[in-house]
Amino acid sequence: MGEEAAAAAANGLNGGSPGRAVGGPTNPMVTPLLTDLYQFTMAYAYWKAGKHQERAVFDLFFRKNPFGGEYTIFAGLEECIRFIANFKISEEEISFLMQCLPPSCEDGFFDYLRELDCSDVEVYAIPEGSVVFPKVPLLRVEGPIAVVQLLETPFVNLINYASLVTTNAARHRFVAGKSKSLLEFGLRRAQGPDGGIGASKYCYMGGFDATSNVAAGKLFGIPLRGTHSHAFVSSYMNIDEIAEKSLCSSNGSTTCEDFVSLVQSWLGKIQRSKPLHGIFGETNQSELAAFTSYALAFPTNFLALVDTYDVMRSGIPNFCAVALALHSLGYKAVGIRLDSGDLAYLSCQARQFFGSVEKEFGVPDFGKTTITASNDLNEETLDALNKQGHEVDAYGIGTYLVTCYAQAALGCVFKLVEINNQPRIKLSEDVSKVSIPCKKRSYRLYGKEGYPLLDIMIGENEPPPKVGERILCRHPFNESKRANVVPQHVEELLKCYWPGLSGKQREELPPLEELRERCMKQLDQMRPDHMRRLNPTPYKVSVSAKLYDFIHFLWLNEAPVGELE
Repeated sequence: MGEEAAAAAANGLNGGSPGRAVGGPTNPMVTPLLTDLYQFTMAYAYWKAGKHQERAVFDLFFRKNPFGGEYTIFAGLEECIRFIANFKISEEEISFLMQCLPPSCEDGFFDYLRELDCSDVEVYAIPEGSVVFPKVPLLRVEGPIAVVQLLETPFVNLINYASLVTTNAARHRFVAGKSKSLLEFGLRRAQGPDGGIGASKYCYMGGFDATSNVAAGKLFGIPLRGTHSHAFVSSYMNIDEIAEKSLCSSNGSTTCEDFVSLVQSWLGKIQRSKPLHGIFGETNQSELAAFTSYALAFPTNFLALVDTYDVMRSGIPNFCAVALALHSLGYKAVGIRLDSGDLAYLSCQARQFFGSVEKEFGVPDFGKTTITASNDLNEETLDALNKQGHEVDAYGIGTYLVTCYAQAALGCVFKLVEINNQPRIKLSEDVSKVSIPCKKRSYRLYGKEGYPLLDIMIGENEPPPKVGERILCRHPFNESKRANVVPQHVEELLKCYWPGLSGKQREELPPLEELRERCMKQLDQMRPDHMRRLNPTPYKVSVSAKLYDFIHFLWLNEAPVGELE
């Protein structure tokens, strides 16, 4: 057992039910102090008033789907559970809090903090990697109000970016299509180390195939991809710099003593080839040296960046010369990367060149050589490439993906919906900010074609929707929007991920690969008009008739009555 897991078990924080102990957060900076000061000032005020043990229920949800779309992918749950499983305020942290809070705070409060953990907290959540929608609780957190209040900021922090970047990745996957490889190259442009690590993890969950981030590969088992930069190409001056020129064949039976000469002979053959005549003349020899040197280092993984000097007049012919030399020794080159220029045009020209090489020299499948494109790609760029027509097989995407350039934040909120079994509501002149009160259960109702029709929230004690039985589904705030639904399949959304002292069975946290599979499966289940980029159809989120009546009763009961003179 690892140290973190052992600590969790030793602290009795295994959620009160059988299951594996939960290790600590991926980022060691995620501690009880990773919160806003007002969470501690409220906790003190609750304690001072003797309210700190009152049983409260909070919902964590968001109000609007990001990127102008009509769906979101829920991510970050595992990190939330890791946080509460190991929630303990250290003596050093308490000393710091004593300096931060006003001197009027009594010592008894800090004694209370010393003993505080999340053993009496319950967390119910939609499974991570699920497609989710506004207003429906992603998490329902129950427990003593003081400790649950301390969870607000870290929970919102751990879910906001994770869900946003996973959704961004899923949108890129949707536009690119299932047949293309998507590579996350965003580490150098991410918002710091944590942004880079988180982006790699959650982009993989959202449908990307690999990352360039070595640390993320180690932490999460994400496949790694990467070759070389322009610096490697331009670091060579001429072919004479290559000292070690020998290369064994792929089966080890023979050795080519002068691979450089072999490459040069193949370049000559390409230059003399009639189908390729006139496309290029003399190629850049320093680039050829770089490609040859890289192939000598990685004969089974040769992928060349071909736009350092000129793609069609130098990069592609030089690549083909090296690739054909490798082929003659039994190796198969991986492909090329384009990092600038007209990607649609260049990819088509490169594909045509590869096809001519295959036909001229009889190299099977050379025309299918992989073409990877990079260079500040985003969702719009991919869409434009699709419309123009291209021959790109894989995309390396960085800045716009990991920074979520199109939208800065998801906007998750954490609202009190019940205390001491009494429902509470947050009102606003902006109807979209009115919270949906009381402890609720959430369901997804499916239609005859297998697509989800809508999500519905009901009161905790209401009978759940049943297959084949008509149920009236109402918009939470618009009385004219309602529909009768006869579901063909009913799925309860919230599952118990941290049972506290309830004795309920705790859901295990699945590995990243399973979360990715769930995400892909759920996206496939959605109706196409909800998924499209332009004017997607809004997905319906509703409440039961009984909950609708209660919301508006409580609204009228809590809203002050104006007076006119």
